[in-house]
Amino acid sequence: MRATARGVSEPAWNSAGSESEAGALTAWQELGLKRREIERLADAAYAPRDVAAALASGSFLTEGMVIAPCSMKTLAAVAHAHADDLVSRAADVVLKERRRLVLLPREAPLNLAHLRNMVAVTEMGGIVFPPVPAFYAKPKSIEALIDHTVARVLDLFGLHSAALPRWRGMKRGASDER
Repeated sequence: MRATARGVSEPAWNSAGSESEAGALTAWQELGLKRREIERLADAAYAPRDVAAALASGSFLTEGMVIAPCSMKTLAAVAHAHADDLVSRAADVVLKERRRLVLLPREAPLNLAHLRNMVAVTEMGGIVFPPVPAFYAKPKSIEALIDHTVARVLDLFGLHSAALPRWRGMKRGASDER
């Protein structure tokens, strides 16, 4: 979430967030960040069980929503409109309002239920965007890999970064002759 929130630097855009208990554990384990530190990255933060928060209403205007990382539990909740927490309720609202929903699942390997849930979300208008590294960009660090994925996600919302290395096709040369 740190890179995603950091990527939204357009003055006209605000970010709102809600972090599940599992998300808080993941942020602590992988990034060493506490819930409060994550919450400070967003313009507004809501409790994970606050299904009465602004994000839970279609009248709360957004361009869409990113769930990153997206657990298979959250994917299943979104796929089946099981809106029992704020993240799944907000995703349900985004879909019903025909706004952009992007999910970044990190599970591997996938079982049939995972795949069917991804199909269901896609059929509802969501975008399943596994954070697969783009090595063509020749990243020099893990941070560069993450930044590339975040920039690609933000592209989906019309927030384009001039710093994002874009695919320009294969360069042909003597080394390409095999």
